[in-house]
Amino acid sequence: MLYIPRGFGHGFRTLTDDVEFCYKVDNLYSPECDRGIRFDDPAIGVDWGEVRKDLLSSKDMNAPLLADSDCNFVYGQI
Repeated sequence: MLYIPRGFGHGFRTLTDDVEFCYKVDNLYSPECDRGIRFDDPAIGVDWGEVRKDLLSSKDMNAPLLADSDCNFVYGQI
């Protein structure tokens, strides 16, 4: 289990086929506040290893690069 603070960008990759990932947030899901950034953005530089793109969601595949995103979270503001 992982706690994800408000506005925190997060991602994970499983190492086995049988995984349950749970995370705790501070409020109910709000679709209008949902944002994403491209998982393989070279500006972020995460080495995910080999990724089977056929297993990625369309949301993840079509997410913008960080520089092109509308992620404008400022800590302490809602």
